Amino acid sequence: MQPFAFEPWTWRDPSLSGTARAGDAGRVDERTGADLAGYHVEATDGGIGKIDEATYEVGSAHLVVDTGPWIFGRKVLLPAGTVQRIDHDDRKVYVDRTKDQIKDSPEYDKETFGTPEYREQVGNYYTTSYRDMPPVQ
Repeated sequence: MQPFAFEPWTWRDPSLSGTARAGDAGRVDERTGADLAGYHVEATDGGIGKIDEATYEVGSAHLVVDTGPWIFGRKVLLPAGTVQRIDHDDRKVYVDRTKDQIKDSPEYDKETFGTPEYREQVGNYYTTSYRDMPPVQ
């Protein structure tokens, strides 16, 4: 069992070493609202692409990541809760998922991503993948 509930659409506070605080929804870090478009995204096992778009809306914050040739140019939606930390100096965002977990995620569809059904599908996928991860030692 993981040490805290996973909140897929809430930003984590990097200073808390991977814990989420519900009151920090929309808070990226000390540079609140920093534009993350163009930042590289690093999974736990390597780079996966660049951020195409980032939103900071309370209760629905997410990143749209263009995976480029890695998975044939597919875009994926990463809920803010997958972000472990942001390195503004190197323009990198580190997420707590593997490349395979991201590759197997529901594909980003700009036509339906705003629907409750799509958000539920994505939220459930990432919540389940988090629950199925081995416990942190």
